[in-house]
Amino acid sequence: MTAIRRLGVPELAAALRAQAAGYYPHEAAVELLIQHWSWLARGDFLRRYVDYEDDPAVTGGEPMAGVRWKAAITALNTGRLPASAGEGVILRIAASLYAGIPVDLRDLARLDETNARLVTCAIWHCKGRREVWTTTGVAS
Repeated sequence: MTAIRRLGVPELAAALRAQAAGYYPHEAAVELLIQHWSWLARGDFLRRYVDYEDDPAVTGGEPMAGVRWKAAITALNTGRLPASAGEGVILRIAASLYAGIPVDLRDLARLDETNARLVTCAIWHCKGRREVWTTTGVAS
């Protein structure tokens, strides 16, 4: 198993996508985190709330990563995972898409235009429109 702290964002993004592949809400959730980027750059988040596996005998071939959504949201809600208002909204929406964790949609008002576009793309992705990430100009 590779230490998560040694992974670059591209490798981690690929592993998250591999884990979520095939179910639009899961794909949308991880793509929202990837496109937002800041959570994947935070060592505290990665060490505590992201599991990574690269053993082909376990994963069936390609590395996979998954977020422990409930634990991350609990930490966010109790102040053990500090975040800006926008970061918190993005993580909560991603957790809701992936794990069904309730989210207060009034919090969307706390997002700047760029992050509101990311959330909109995630919603369209849930409806099977994967291409929205590249056709709207928000993809990195």
